[in-house]
Amino acid sequence: MNITRREMFKLSGLGVATLGLGAAGHSALLSAAQTPFKQRQPHSIKKLFHGVCYYPELWPEQDIERDIEEMLKLGINVIRIGEFSWSSIEPEQGKISLDFFIKVMDKFHAAGIGVIMCTPTATPPIWLTHGHPERCFKDENGVIMSHGARQHASYEHPEVRKACFTIIRAMAKGFGKHPALIGWQIDNEMKAHVAEDYSEAAVHNWHQWLKKRFGTIAKLNDAWGTHIWSQYYQSFEQVPASVKTPFLHSASLITAYKMFCRESIADFMKEQSDILHQNSDAPVTHNDNPAFNIHHERSMEAQDFASFDAYPSSKQWAALVFRSDLYRSAIPGRAFWLMETSVAHNGWLGNHHTTHPKGFLAAESVLIYSLGGEGFSYWLWRQQRTGAELPHSAIMSAWFQPSVGYSEVQHVNETRKKLEPLLINSKVQDAKIAITYSDHARAMMETEGFDKRKDFPSRYRDVIAMWQANIMELGYHRDVRFENAALDGLQVLITPAMPYVSEDFLQRTLSFVENGGVWLVGPLTGTRDKEHTVPTTAGLGLLDKFAGVNTEFVVPLTDTGSKGTAFGITAELSGWCAAMQAKSGTQVIGQIDDGVVAERAFITQRKIGKGHVVVLGAQPFGDKAQNMVDALLTHCIELAGVPGKFEVSKGTIVAPRVDKNGKAFWIIVNMDGEGGSVKVPAGSVDALSAKKLSESKLIIPAYDWRAIYPKV
Repeated sequence: MNITRREMFKLSGLGVATLGLGAAGHSALLSAAQTPFKQRQPHSIKKLFHGVCYYPELWPEQDIERDIEEMLKLGINVIRIGEFSWSSIEPEQGKISLDFFIKVMDKFHAAGIGVIMCTPTATPPIWLTHGHPERCFKDENGVIMSHGARQHASYEHPEVRKACFTIIRAMAKGFGKHPALIGWQIDNEMKAHVAEDYSEAAVHNWHQWLKKRFGTIAKLNDAWGTHIWSQYYQSFEQVPASVKTPFLHSASLITAYKMFCRESIADFMKEQSDILHQNSDAPVTHNDNPAFNIHHERSMEAQDFASFDAYPSSKQWAALVFRSDLYRSAIPGRAFWLMETSVAHNGWLGNHHTTHPKGFLAAESVLIYSLGGEGFSYWLWRQQRTGAELPHSAIMSAWFQPSVGYSEVQHVNETRKKLEPLLINSKVQDAKIAITYSDHARAMMETEGFDKRKDFPSRYRDVIAMWQANIMELGYHRDVRFENAALDGLQVLITPAMPYVSEDFLQRTLSFVENGGVWLVGPLTGTRDKEHTVPTTAGLGLLDKFAGVNTEFVVPLTDTGSKGTAFGITAELSGWCAAMQAKSGTQVIGQIDDGVVAERAFITQRKIGKGHVVVLGAQPFGDKAQNMVDALLTHCIELAGVPGKFEVSKGTIVAPRVDKNGKAFWIIVNMDGEGGSVKVPAGSVDALSAKKLSESKLIIPAYDWRAIYPKV
């Protein structure tokens, strides 16, 4: 007998109301889950989601109707629930009840509000770990995490995974076909508070990972050069994890253990996703953040659309642009979500951030939506009365009065209504410039630092964000693309701080260059081999031949006072420098003026096919550094013939989009609160009023925005 989803819920006695807004949202996102993301067709936004994280299990059940009524006033059309609910659903092992959350979903569906359901694996209940320290996470100092916060359990332990998959399977079967459900979220901020796991279960799995990676211990010994310091191993079981030692483990082992732990978590996420997809058509995501200790690119295999959390102060707005550029590209053709952001300020025990200035939250929402976001969601609905995050802002206070951010949420909703007609069935214009993000490079850079000089980014993601910001401030639209992402449509690729360049990456990049692309190889790229060893064939490994150079030295120039000249600009050089001699056919653009590697090249250019490879061998530093970097980037962009430079003031962002008819339009938003301006072509039209713009310079007030159709 064939029965519809609605009839199925009638038979089960759930009393689901007629399909409303939630069902429309469900349909909008459902198509995302049908095929692996690498094979999907582009997804057009059909509506803009305005959401909030909600914890009905923490408050009296009779408050739900009041919550719904208040949410509807604010235009909230989706809630995210369940992320920390394991003890509510399964208070004792094996005693699982979904009844309460089914009632919650029924009520929200009746109100036309969709639901994203989270798997609650970030906060296992006490019965799973009490008396079982072997099931808990252990750090490199041997400290075993205690129950009481979150992420304290070891996902490497088979009993922990078994318990996780049991509750996920129950939730997938119980909620998976509920018409209120528009999506799933795996866990919550995976590995936000912990890094490498050193529990016995993790070390056992480490040995299995090594066996799969190398096949024989002889191959591991050869790859890692383990006779150094008598580290030679006779079996995989003898290979230690990267726990504390009197000095340091080898770079190979440290980086490998990071990669093992991060790949293992990504695989755990994929197992969760598989269970959800077996029982539900709703798409799957995870609220990520570049700071988390997971393999971000690999984790996308578990997701149907990307989402991230961000809690910037108004001074940190650029982080929103960086993450939008990264997660927009993470799953090609799929819109991303900002799953968590603060209504007014971030906070937890012992700390709180500055309250947002008036208008910032609405500007943040415009930025997210216009750069490719489909959902904009707050943490949280009602201020926590217990726990560790008492100081954090919320839409409603603990005593259920509008918070200081309530009117700002109203402003966001008014803005969303104006934006939605412009953004539905449109997409962000394809970027011609991209910066490479590599999870392997991140692990290597955490093992072996880049430049310890004060004021230089100390974290890998900040180095990548620095290059992304350089392109943004030059006025160009850009992507941040994972290492294995396609290079289709690009004209300039910038790859900084990627010590190991694989043959696969090099071959794809060679094809990109031969077809007219410009590849800018940034400092440190190519200086290490796959197993975090030093190349023995050339200073930059395979890159020397590709770039047509002979790297004579790879030497640190930090605090040496060494200077280099390029584009008529002289600047100090810092960090590790690839001091090169150009071979025949390779042009020297920048030369080192003084010091131990004087008269060598630090910027070279070689033509290959229709394109060029440009190598920047050292990081410019000091007062003239930005001038030199801007000149180099401008040179590469002009060499590639990239169109579409925006004449826009600093602190104001242009998001170029294309509507369903192929017509280009711009969303311009001021993010720094200082107001800004953008030069617009003659004949441009305001997209909201349809009035022709009389001025060539469009003024954007503080935290305000405009939408225009440029006549170009």
